Formats: sequence, structure tokens, C-alpha cells
Amino acid sequence: MRVTQLSSRIVRDRMFRRLILQAYDKRCAITGLKLINGGGRAEVDAAHIRPVEANGPDILSNGIALSGTAHWIFDRGLIGLSDDLEVLVSRHANDRDSIQGLINKTGRAIVPAGIHARPHPQFLQWHRENTFKQ
Repeated sequence: MRVTQLSSRIVRDRMFRRLILQAYDKRCAITGLKLINGGGRAEVDAAHIRPVEANGPDILSNGIALSGTAHWIFDRGLIGLSDDLEVLVSRHANDRDSIQGLINKTGRAIVPAGIHARPHPQFLQWHRENTFKQ
């Protein structure tokens, strides 16, 4: 039973990653970087806004494409997103200027054009209330 669950999780992860990377054109929503390694693989993660461990679903509107560093600071609550996709930097961050320097020049997340492919406000609110360090 445990092996079956693990297998299905891996398949779900792969499908979720493919869905997110395609929607975001393999570009980090925070930095704006689109880095492809020598093997043709995108150096961006498919991140959950509301984690699976907190009953977050593997759906496009609960995902966002993030570079490794952006993913790490998002998961630790050092950055968050407002409902209008403005990138918020936690006042608890010990190096706010460097984090600010990672954010693309618009100051907002770069998201897919289609409204249904964008992060859903319900998941963004969950992240602000449960992960983001105000």
C-alpha cells in the first residue's frame, strides 16, 4: 500500500510539474528568469502555493513556477503574493534588500495570461495566513 501511494505521488508530481512549467513558459514568476540547463531541462520548480501536506490540490491554480531560491524563500514565508499578485517581502527577512533584488522589475508575479491558469486568490490567502511571515 505504501509503495502504491509513493508511485502515484511521483506520477502526480510529474504531471503537476509539466502543467505548471507549460503554463509559465518555464519562467520563474518571481525573478522572471527562464533558465534551461545544457540537457534542455528548465531550472525552475513547480511549487504549490498551498502545500499538498496542508491539503493543497495538484491543480494549476494552486501552482506557481519558481526558481530554486524563490521557491525556498516562498516556502519559508519570506515572500508572499497579494491577491493582485504583488510580491510581498516579509519584515522578518534578514536580508530584505537582496530579496527585493531578486524580484522582477514589475514587482508583481509574472503569471499566465489566462485567468484560470493564474494563482487562485483562495490559495494566495491561505499562504499569506499560514506561511507568510507578516
